[in-house]
Amino acid sequence: MFELFGIQITWRVLLDIGLVAFIYYNIIVLVRGTRAAAVLYGMVVVLVVYYLSDKFNLYTLNAMLGEFLTSIFLVVVILFRTDIRKALARVGTKRFWSKSQVRDVTLDNLILAVMNMSKTSTGAIIVIEKNVPLGDIIDRGIELDAKVNKELLETIFVSDTPLHDGAVIIRRDRIVAAACILPLSSKLRGQPMYGTRHRAALGVSEGFDSITVVVSEERGEVSVAMNGRLTTSLDEVRLRRVLRNALGR
Repeated sequence: MFELFGIQITWRVLLDIGLVAFIYYNIIVLVRGTRAAAVLYGMVVVLVVYYLSDKFNLYTLNAMLGEFLTSIFLVVVILFRTDIRKALARVGTKRFWSKSQVRDVTLDNLILAVMNMSKTSTGAIIVIEKNVPLGDIIDRGIELDAKVNKELLETIFVSDTPLHDGAVIIRRDRIVAAACILPLSSKLRGQPMYGTRHRAALGVSEGFDSITVVVSEERGEVSVAMNGRLTTSLDEVRLRRVLRNALGR
């Protein structure tokens, strides 16, 4: 126990403050860069307006916002269902504090394969699993369980092979499955320059914390999808930088 500014502080108080700070920090990390962040800002605005309506005696507005805030828990669950599912999945797999363990040699093989396929305009979609398991998606594909190497990746996506139509899933340093069907995002509709592969990459990134690399069959362009966002026109240097940052290098 010690005293700070006349306040008695015990180890329980410090533990309480530390746990609350840790929880808030991880909530910020989860919603940063997603649509949930914009929703949080909107909720803050609602709270400010509710407070002001009470101070200025705006009874009707105050009553309406009060009714809304009484069901705020249900609203949060509906609006943040995807983010809540991600957080619970990470806690359930006991990898809440860890990063995806992808070695540099695996990353090198992946990047070399992607750039080779880009030169030949070979369409490809490769998903790197991070903290949230992709078990349901893997089960719908063809199990491989093979070491990641550029020759195998390039062979899988050759257009006349049985496994080329679908996504490859990489877990740690292994190709666990190929020909996997991904959920499609509602984004990019009406944009002919982006096809099904790009919508599938965005779709899996909206529901999971995975990283998806896409090679366009029409233009040979390399893109990466994360957190519901698509980064396009990547060369080898930018692709390596994006992947290393996303994997916590």
